[in-house]
Amino acid sequence: MDDATLLEVLHATATAIADALGELDDWGLAGTIDGQYRHDLAADTAGLAVLEIAGVGVLSEESGTSDLSRDLVVVIDPVDGSTNASHGIPWYATSLCAVDGDGPRAALVVNQASGVRFEAVRGGGARKDGVAISPSRCDRLEDAIVAFSGYPERHYGWRQYRCLGAAALDLCAVAEGVLDGYAVVGGSELGSWDYLGGMLVCTEAGAVIGEASGQDLVTLSHSERRAPFAAATPALLAQFMDAAAR
Repeated sequence: MDDATLLEVLHATATAIADALGELDDWGLAGTIDGQYRHDLAADTAGLAVLEIAGVGVLSEESGTSDLSRDLVVVIDPVDGSTNASHGIPWYATSLCAVDGDGPRAALVVNQASGVRFEAVRGGGARKDGVAISPSRCDRLEDAIVAFSGYPERHYGWRQYRCLGAAALDLCAVAEGVLDGYAVVGGSELGSWDYLGGMLVCTEAGAVIGEASGQDLVTLSHSERRAPFAAATPALLAQFMDAAAR
């Protein structure tokens, strides 16, 4: 599958999820596993139907793994920011990242409240609704506006902070220069479906990513968790991670 076809598959998956969400009346808890909503299940069913036809392996937050031995595996969070979605906060997304033997290859993050789409292909840059994006040039933590998942145990020296509730979109905000940095802190950790799509958008836009304990961020395990940091510049990332580690 070439890159253009792969992106078409990712876009078709996100569109199928948007259609499923548009038909949904009940966005409440599903009564299945803790924190799982009806929209999570509806979105997962719609997305997996497209990916199955495409013949790729899948790692989904909601339904686990399938055919991970395939050359191409799509890591999907059908609705990233499920709590936001359930409360009508317009900051929730479908996050998709296609991973091959060399790592993340193509990504799509779609804000399902607004329809805005971020995409990236390895070595091909990153785009928002088809227009190339790039991060800010912020290189000092004291000048930075940062976002968190989890609650920081103390002030690291940032200028301002936000807690927005959808990791994939938060990372894309760093990629396009809306935020200067993003971090998972306070003992919070994410599954790879939360961050891989936004991570590729970030790195292809020119931002930089690290992990709090130095672990590889690319994992296809449903049980493993990571604490990513992202920043507009290498200097800012180093300051951000150093301040958090003290």
